[in-house]
Amino acid sequence: MKEIQLRDAKATLSSVVDEALHGKASIITRHGRKEAVIMSYEEYRRLSDVPSFGWLLTHSPLEDDDIPDRKPARALSDQSF
Repeated sequence: MKEIQLRDAKATLSSVVDEALHGKASIITRHGRKEAVIMSYEEYRRLSDVPSFGWLLTHSPLEDDDIPDRKPARALSDQSF
């Protein structure tokens, strides 16, 4: 991923966007610090469309005996912490 200064990105925004559409994202820097990323909307959607942990668990290919049984929890004593 290439880095480009903000002022240069402003001057060449059309080409920066064209590169993003062809899969070449750019990091925008300001005063030497990485501030933003220009990427295609398609790539953004792909990265932001993450399934929930609950969905992953319910759609897991695991069988009942794939996960070992847990030991019973120990009873807490009456000690104050």
